Amino acid sequence: MAVGKEEVEEIVKPRTDKREYRRIVLPNSLEILLISDPDTDKCAASMDVNVGAFSDPDGLEGLAHFLEHMLFYASEKYPLEDSYSKYITEHGGRTNAYTDSEHTNYYFDVNSDGFEEGLDRFAQFFIKPLMSAEATMREIKAVDSENQKNLLSDAWRMNQLQKHLSAADHPYHKFSTGNWETLEVRPKAKGLDTRDELIKFYEQYYSANVMHLVIYGKENLDKIQATVEDKFKDIRNIDRNCLHFDGEPCTSEHLQILVKTVPIKEGHKLRLVWPIAPEIHHYKEGPCRYLSHLIGHEAEGSLFAVLKALGWATGLSAGESDSTLVFSFFRVDMDLTDAGHEHMQDIVGLLFKYISLLQQSGVCEWIFDELSAVCETKFHYQDKMQPINYVVSISTNMQRYPPRDWLVRSSLPCNFSPDTIQVVLNKLSPDNVRIFWESKKFEGHTNMTEPWYGTAYSVEKISGSLIQEWIVSSPNENLHLPAHNVFIPTDLSLKNNHEKANCPVLLRKSPCSTLWYKPDTMFFTPKAYVKIDFTCPHASESPETEVLTNMFTQLLMDYLNEYAYYAQVAELFYGITHTDRGFQVTLVGYNHKLRILLETVVEKIASFKVKADRFAVIKEMLIKGYQNLKFQQPYEQAMNYSALILQDHTCPWTEELEALPHLQVEDLAKFVPWMLSRAFVECYTAGNLEKNEAESMIQHIEDVFFKGSNHISRTLFPSQHLTNRVVKLEKGKSYFYSVEGLNPSDENSALVHYIQVHQDDFMLNVKLQLFALVAKQPAFHQLRSVEQLGYITVLLQRNDSGIRGVQFVIQSTAKDPAHIDLRVEEFLKGFESKLYDMPSDEFKSNVNALIDMKLEKHKNLREEAGFYWREISDGTLKFDRKESEIAALRQLTQQELIDFFNEHIKVGAPQKRSLSVRVYGNSHSSEYATHTNSPVQPCCVKIDDIFSFRRSQPLYGSFKGSHVKL
Repeated sequence: MAVGKEEVEEIVKPRTDKREYRRIVLPNSLEILLISDPDTDKCAASMDVNVGAFSDPDGLEGLAHFLEHMLFYASEKYPLEDSYSKYITEHGGRTNAYTDSEHTNYYFDVNSDGFEEGLDRFAQFFIKPLMSAEATMREIKAVDSENQKNLLSDAWRMNQLQKHLSAADHPYHKFSTGNWETLEVRPKAKGLDTRDELIKFYEQYYSANVMHLVIYGKENLDKIQATVEDKFKDIRNIDRNCLHFDGEPCTSEHLQILVKTVPIKEGHKLRLVWPIAPEIHHYKEGPCRYLSHLIGHEAEGSLFAVLKALGWATGLSAGESDSTLVFSFFRVDMDLTDAGHEHMQDIVGLLFKYISLLQQSGVCEWIFDELSAVCETKFHYQDKMQPINYVVSISTNMQRYPPRDWLVRSSLPCNFSPDTIQVVLNKLSPDNVRIFWESKKFEGHTNMTEPWYGTAYSVEKISGSLIQEWIVSSPNENLHLPAHNVFIPTDLSLKNNHEKANCPVLLRKSPCSTLWYKPDTMFFTPKAYVKIDFTCPHASESPETEVLTNMFTQLLMDYLNEYAYYAQVAELFYGITHTDRGFQVTLVGYNHKLRILLETVVEKIASFKVKADRFAVIKEMLIKGYQNLKFQQPYEQAMNYSALILQDHTCPWTEELEALPHLQVEDLAKFVPWMLSRAFVECYTAGNLEKNEAESMIQHIEDVFFKGSNHISRTLFPSQHLTNRVVKLEKGKSYFYSVEGLNPSDENSALVHYIQVHQDDFMLNVKLQLFALVAKQPAFHQLRSVEQLGYITVLLQRNDSGIRGVQFVIQSTAKDPAHIDLRVEEFLKGFESKLYDMPSDEFKSNVNALIDMKLEKHKNLREEAGFYWREISDGTLKFDRKESEIAALRQLTQQELIDFFNEHIKVGAPQKRSLSVRVYGNSHSSEYATHTNSPVQPCCVKIDDIFSFRRSQPLYGSFKGSHVKL
């Protein structure tokens, strides 16, 4: 029998939350939070184990992470390798895990009918896992492949450098991921067997009393409790103490330092870090939240607004990082322009001036109260999230907070304590700062190398008095505290909406616009979602116009930032983005002040003027952004090439980069009126809005752009309505495109093997989806777990504007892309017999899993809007897609799935259309040279030039084009 039920105060939950919660503690001391949600479609679980990379033995770096990988394989009760993942996938679920400094978290979700057995399989990780010798060697390679993926990531490199420059005897200093060297080469040299050490580590640290479990189920709490007690009672409790690593990671020699470091990507970054006491001990006072709110503020008078006006920074964030129960850091990160890089000392001086301003102003109660009010509204009206994300977010914090606050955590600062905030503020001084300064300009001017990632850096000591000189010599700018926030909503009432539409309705249609409206019939929160899509044919006429449209949207966001930042603080978000047909405005958040923000955005678009100083900054930022695309992961490059081959009217980023340096202020000034001169507006509105409010919004937009003697826009000519066209690959042909990776330093190669099947059709859709569901886990197991081709190995569905297919995406240092392509085909040959031999009950189980996945309700307004907007933007307009596809699934027979496979997927099938994009990394450059000159096999077509190929191919008809006629 469980102990401890209801022994604590009631768990605080949002006012709008109808779920039930219960804390229990099993006799083995496993502490559990049970969540009952009768409305859920998915059930989920997350187990947080209070041991992580800090506990890695010296010389076996990455052991905790490696153990996380190994637990997935098999257990005594379920000895078939990978059967856990197979079970979860076949029941519509996902599973994953991650290793942190002091925690390892395992989690999964699954359709509700598969939850009980899923839990049983999951529990066996912690009861009697099997860690076979064969799996050990394979998974060391997987850990190494994961590390290879991270080697050229600036985020991983800078994080490790920060750790490297700390006390060598503190666990913070460690390399946490592990690789072939730390898990195979070094242990072997010392006569250690990694598998023995792995088992020893598990035996030593995995104990029920340092685990926290969250269970999210559909049944009532008593039923869930009975299931959980049965499944998890056998986890052993060796009464381990919770691990705490005392001492500060940074001694005096690691403070007052300036670290110059060379990144992989273009751009300059500045990071200031101070050791502080962890906020967790004062989470109701929220000192870091208060300070990050002010230091990271972007409105007029803020540090960022001043740096932006000087043309020195394009981004700034502030807050607590790397927090444990014993130590923590406060961090300020800035993205600098070229001019900002030259003024690093002034920027540091201005930051300390702003900190000084906070000292002089004292801790302001009205700012704390405002922040507290925003946090309270956010907590009580929070969107429901996917159960899998919810359980992880709670379990990771159960160790740190009392049960009453497991859901609240640090999200509700409510105790105003100036002294507590002042203690942290006092820590942000020149005397204990660490400054990390990244720039390619330091290439050749560093004298040290970080051992794990090979990052070049140098360190110099900087005294408090030197920083004092920087403060004195920095510009005298008008830094001041933010104003009162006018965007904080005060009307949170729900509209008396009598509309009961279950899908969007076309509320209004004119030559200028269409208006789609979806009342909130599910979420009942005081929030709205508005999407305004401007189709402007002139925006996509050439690489130059693509770039100019992008610059226009970036400048709009830039101009709006100081005003609209207040809206973002108050949880009313907006975005203006460049699309392949023009640009898009999205607003989402509390509906009370949404109209005010919308009118401001519309006015800014209509009265757009180019400011030369901001143009220069945005142009510089865009050039670096384009240049950095060559540092994308090779699999991302392969995805980009496949989109370029398949999607009509797309241009490569290399052409846009070529066009960009020649564009000047006057080019944009001339272009924007020309772009807006012909436009069509498609608008989607949803949530806590009434019909008349939605109609009033689109009327306002039409009045601003299309009405009056000086109208900005005219309606489109019939020939100008843009369409979505996709290349129709020829039946019976296998196309391939080979290219060298863009970054010569990247050892990784990648393959995208795409099989094009059909244009949107309910019955074909479900056959494709069912194939993908059935093949996903076997593909991962064979190609990743058994053959160890690469850490990134996935089988995905693909949908290009209604053209459906599947694709294998694999990134590897082990094998070249042509070899991987052959392995994919071998997998498909082997999979054929699995499909033929599948028992009928397994087929039915897979069909039911897919039906359950389709029955899954949207969790929040954003998710629902994303689904419906996809139908509108693709032009498919099948708002009843889920119901229609479920009906098709119920009709589907096993023989029909086999026939579908034989016709469209099977290797050598006469109807099959496939495209392989092969990106060769540095480790396979010799194979690239060989394969480029090899003779082409029959039925294979080599693509030499993407655009010649695209121009020569037939295209699928566009759904979008068939709906534009008014």
